[in-house]
Amino acid sequence: MDVTQTLSEGLQREFSIHLTAADIDTRVDARITTLATEVKMPGFRPGKVPASVVKSRYGKQVLGEVLQAALDEATRKIIEDNDLRVATNPNLDVSEYEEGGDMKATVKLEVMPEIPAVDLAKLSVDRPSVEVSDSEVDEALDRIAEENRPSQPISKPRPAKLGDTVVIDFVGRVDGEAFEGGSAEGHQLGLGSNTFIPGFEDGLVGAEAGKTLDVAVKFPDEYPAEHLAGKDSVFEVTVHEIREPGEAKIDDEFASTLGMENVAALKAAVREQIGRQHATAIRAKVKTSVLDALDGEVGEFEIPPTLVAQEYSSICHSMNPHEHGEHDHDHSCDDGMSDDDKAEADMLARRRVRLGMALTDIGRINELQVTDEEKNRAIFAEAQRYPGQEQQVLEYFQQNPQAAQQLAGPIFEDKVIDYILEIAKVNDHVITVDELYKADEDDSKPAAKPAAKKAAKKAAKKPAAKKAAKKAAAKKSAKSKD
Repeated sequence: MDVTQTLSEGLQREFSIHLTAADIDTRVDARITTLATEVKMPGFRPGKVPASVVKSRYGKQVLGEVLQAALDEATRKIIEDNDLRVATNPNLDVSEYEEGGDMKATVKLEVMPEIPAVDLAKLSVDRPSVEVSDSEVDEALDRIAEENRPSQPISKPRPAKLGDTVVIDFVGRVDGEAFEGGSAEGHQLGLGSNTFIPGFEDGLVGAEAGKTLDVAVKFPDEYPAEHLAGKDSVFEVTVHEIREPGEAKIDDEFASTLGMENVAALKAAVREQIGRQHATAIRAKVKTSVLDALDGEVGEFEIPPTLVAQEYSSICHSMNPHEHGEHDHDHSCDDGMSDDDKAEADMLARRRVRLGMALTDIGRINELQVTDEEKNRAIFAEAQRYPGQEQQVLEYFQQNPQAAQQLAGPIFEDKVIDYILEIAKVNDHVITVDELYKADEDDSKPAAKPAAKKAAKKAAKKPAAKKAAKKAAAKKSAKSKD
């Protein structure tokens, strides 16, 4: 196998790979010989299947595997022999191959740039703090009590109004036909809760208990059930009871309905929850401060165009999600965006990549790593987000190491941020709750993503060698028919 470097320009590297037909045949024969001792085929004893029979049955598959293995081997050798720190996944392209002949391929790489050294001790970082006040706890308790306010029968007959709860039976019909999921009995509906399709709750304002009425509504065009989206419908509704809001008492009895021993325990739990929310917001501000300080110190340096393009696409989709839905077409990701938005997306993409690489380099130099235990904790935490499907989630991560590595990315980034905070000049100061949650441009900047930790896209392209083998087989088949 011959490997020759054909390009070294900026961060771009390109190599040509030449694998002779004789080398390919040798590798295929070796694999067939090994496979003959492993496969089981009718009419032959285990391990005694003739190589010719194995080749006839599995030859095409083995050829594809051999070509891919050869290219993978060449790529690893290129990286090791040239001491390359690769920034993106190698791009393999088979430029020439027909079965029985030589194979020529090209591998393109983007390497990590030289990142300017940063004196972390020169960085100045703001680290705010905020106390959980009694008034915050009281306001939160009031909201909880209001959300869990009981209802009670109205004291005297009257029509229903917004804020009431009505107990109803209903049957929905489209074109006179009842549809699945469109009926219920004894359903309690809060008028003004906006839990039903638009117009339904408003249609019950003024209704009286013991009466039946029709409520005409139109399903939204984007309604999840496609067969109902945009359709006119009529709901036949029988109102059994009208209930009004009861008193929202914050006492031990109320606390017990929420699983707390008493009001004191409820207040403590609420205070703790608010504290966690503040801690999350503070961490975000500190992280932004670290990244801004690092941005000013590390300055500009050459960054891999492929990573910038990937980040640009990600930002465009987040800025303009309705334009693209779930699709990922990089060439048109900024369709419909203004020139100013495109410029902002490009600036943010470059910032993400630059700071991600700077953080990765700081972590590498200082030997910061994510342990297996930390990675496993993250995987288990992710699995717990899907009750009843934990085992499937765990198996997914076991079978997809890159997905597991993606979970490790934020852990690695947090470790680097914490390391910087140990060395940088940290300005501790107290702020108000309003200041903590005040939105500003700095807080809206996307977090840097450690470039070296990014996982490959799920929709991976087919290995180049396997495509080449498949193409060659098709050509041979076509020739045999001529």
